[in-house]
Amino acid sequence: MSKKPVKGEYLEVLLRSPRTIFSSKDASLLWQEAGRQTVTSRLNKYFKAGKLIRVCHGIYAKDKNYNPLELATKIYTPSYISFETVLGSAGVTFQYYGNIFVASYVTREIETDGNRISFIRMKDYVLTDTTGIEHDGDVAMATPERAFLDRIYVSWDYHFDNLDVLNWDKVFSILPIYRNKTMNKKVAKYFKYYQENK
Repeated sequence: MSKKPVKGEYLEVLLRSPRTIFSSKDASLLWQEAGRQTVTSRLNKYFKAGKLIRVCHGIYAKDKNYNPLELATKIYTPSYISFETVLGSAGVTFQYYGNIFVASYVTREIETDGNRISFIRMKDYVLTDTTGIEHDGDVAMATPERAFLDRIYVSWDYHFDNLDVLNWDKVFSILPIYRNKTMNKKVAKYFKYYQENK
C-alpha cells in the first residue's frame, strides 16, 4: 500500500492518478484521509486556486480534457454506461443522441459543464450484476449485448437498426440476470427477426 501523502503532495497525488475525474470519496481513498470535511475543504481550496475544475457538486476534474463518460458514472454510483451511448457506437442503432445514457438507481436528466446525461433506473439486482459489463480505465460500460438487453428491459417496443453486430450467444447468456419471462419472449422475437432478415 502506498504511504499517506505529506503536506504539499496532495494535489500531485491527484494529478498523477490515471483518473480524469475525482469525487471527494476518490480523493479520500487516494489521500488515505478519513475526515470528510478535510477532503472537501482541500478540494475546494484547489478549485478556488484554479488547480482543479469543479464539474458538478462534489466532483472535480484535473482540467477541461476530462473523460465525460467518467464523469457520467461518478455522479450516481453504482452506475455504468449503456443504452444508446453503447448501441450507437457499436452500430446497433443509427440515430445520434447528444446525451450520455447511464444505467443507475435513479431516473434523472442532468446537464453539467455542457454534458447532458440521462440516468435510467434499473432494479438493484440488475444494476449490481456485472455480467456483460467491461471496464475501460475508470469507466464501467455495457457490452453491446448488455446495452441491447438493458434497452429492451426499459422499453418493450424499441426499433434497433442493425442486429447483425450482436453476439447472440452472449445475449442469451446475459438474459437471465433480468429475471423476466416476458422479456425472454421479447428477446426471442428479436432473435427470430434477426434470423429471418440476415
